[in-house]
Amino acid sequence: MALNDVKEPLAHPAETAAGTGGGTGAPAVDVLIAGAGPTGLVLALDLARRGVTALVAERQPTLSPGARGTGIQPRTQEVYEDLGVLAAAQAAGGDYPPMALWEDGRIVHTHQMIERVDPTPSAPHSNALMLPQWRNVQLLHDRLRELGGSVAFGTELTRFTQDADGITAHLTPTGTPAAAGGAAPVPRTVRARYLVACDGGGSTVRKQLGVAMTGPALAPGHAVLADVRLDGLDREHWHRWMLPTGGFLTLLPLAHTDDFQLLAAAASDEPDTSPEAVRALIATHTHLTPEQVREVRWTSLFRPKAGMAEHYRHGRVFLAGDAAHIHSPAGGQGLNTSVQDAYNLGWKLGLVLRHGAPDALLDTYGTERRPLAARILETSTRLHRSGSLHRGRDLHQLDVGYRDSPLTRELRTGLPEGALTAGDRAPDAPCALPDGTPVRLFDLLRGPHFTLLALNTPPSEALERLTSTTPLPLRTLHTTGPAPDLLDPHGHLRSAYGPAPTVFLIRPDGYLALATPPPSAPTALTEALTSYAGAATAAA
Repeated sequence: MALNDVKEPLAHPAETAAGTGGGTGAPAVDVLIAGAGPTGLVLALDLARRGVTALVAERQPTLSPGARGTGIQPRTQEVYEDLGVLAAAQAAGGDYPPMALWEDGRIVHTHQMIERVDPTPSAPHSNALMLPQWRNVQLLHDRLRELGGSVAFGTELTRFTQDADGITAHLTPTGTPAAAGGAAPVPRTVRARYLVACDGGGSTVRKQLGVAMTGPALAPGHAVLADVRLDGLDREHWHRWMLPTGGFLTLLPLAHTDDFQLLAAAASDEPDTSPEAVRALIATHTHLTPEQVREVRWTSLFRPKAGMAEHYRHGRVFLAGDAAHIHSPAGGQGLNTSVQDAYNLGWKLGLVLRHGAPDALLDTYGTERRPLAARILETSTRLHRSGSLHRGRDLHQLDVGYRDSPLTRELRTGLPEGALTAGDRAPDAPCALPDGTPVRLFDLLRGPHFTLLALNTPPSEALERLTSTTPLPLRTLHTTGPAPDLLDPHGHLRSAYGPAPTVFLIRPDGYLALATPPPSAPTALTEALTSYAGAATAAA
């Protein structure tokens, strides 16, 4: 198959029909998404490029304000690159500056809290990107609109029922949505094939399902968050003061803004988030005066919690993001884990709704994501309890994988320790097209398709027949043969994927679904593709 002969366009504008009707007929939309935070927006734009109709219901009149979570980890940056958001995020974001500890009105120590890591050919995004959450959701919303999708602002999902064919949801307008980019309030009842709860830690959907959150107990406490504009501090440091209560106060300059993000942990026994209280808080614990705090733009009170739902799927309802798991902010894992929930679920919903995959494929969403959330929950809880300030590459989530997934098949034997294995993230590699044009492997993986990467494996009639008849969107890349699709002039593919002739099937979310020696590739690939497209592939 030719390099650009992908069986599905790489972008599909989503239909914007909101739909009405409360009967059990054909659903008006494929997927109803509750919540327009990062999780809901990532899911919506991933579905949009797959031609899946999605309705995003957001109870607030606008996108959420506030810097909130600011760290976009390297794996999430790879997700954003695939979704067409990364360039804008990089332009709007920046690096975390070194942390400066203040005592008696002067800086007494500086250190790099977030470890800097050099990029490599296989991991081009190697450091956390600082991006205020308000800007993050703006960029995701802009991209969603580019793909033809929209958000119904001022619309709250208040209750729902489900049956064998879909969801009947009752949506209540909460006011007039903002004029810029807001869709009109939807009717009170909508039918959908599936419902995804992306409505946060206090999820209405999860509560209606009666699903409890269980997890480790965190010590009682709170943190005041605020976005402020002030004078008297440089923007080259992340400023920190220790508090008499044993907590701390930090002021982080947010890249490409005039704002600082305030985080005051255990600042008082009776926290107050009014602008006047925030000014007083800063003046009490730093050398700044209340008058130097020019503006308090947004405030919030955060109480650390940790927990996880036992199951992520309940019939036709899925829990994602904070609706499925709640983390301490220590380590910057919550938002990133949530985005990757959506990225995992999006391509599976696309296959079921547009390519005839069996509904059972959707069960693997919870099978794959929940164990990872448990591991990340353990990490963030450990960091929260330890008070450690060091943040290393173990938080980048580049080692997240699905080796134990029922969708993963590793058929090679005798692999050396540390070798790339089915279930792992597919690494990047600088390569070249047959005419010598430089190209990254990530450039070719980008889009809602599977990729068959045949390394040092000449084309065969059996593989060609299979790849040309599968109903799934599939791109084939051969690195050898009379007309290779991809060249490895500097050995980066060989370094990342190994020297042995191997056929890899790479999932739409960039993980290795199959790794097999060439002789067994036709049979193994048929079995793998059948798990995604059901009888259609088997018949082909």
